[in-house]
Amino acid sequence: METLRLVLLLLHLLGFSALLGGLLMQVREPVKTVNALTRDGAGTAVVAGVLLLVVLEAMDGVTVDHTKIGVKLVIGLAVLALVMANLRKERISDALWGLLLALTVADVAVALFWSPTHGSY
Repeated sequence: METLRLVLLLLHLLGFSALLGGLLMQVREPVKTVNALTRDGAGTAVVAGVLLLVVLEAMDGVTVDHTKIGVKLVIGLAVLALVMANLRKERISDALWGLLLALTVADVAVALFWSPTHGSY
């Protein structure tokens, strides 16, 4: 189970990396779009995160902070919904691009800083 947890955590982190990378590669672009890297990263992060939760719940001795997971899931689903809703558009507004970037960073920040007890998820 530990190996599966680590593989899913790796996929979750790679998904966020792809999402963030897909957004940041457009910083200097005058026309911003939802690209394949952003789409695939958002989907991978959400799916791997849900599967990771299932594995954590099945493990003995692991405490899951359901509030933290709920916040992360809501943010992740909001990002995924915005990405999918704007996937076929030739251009997205700078405000939407900034919102996607802010929500992505917020989701990572929740994962990193929301830790009431060390060793819980």
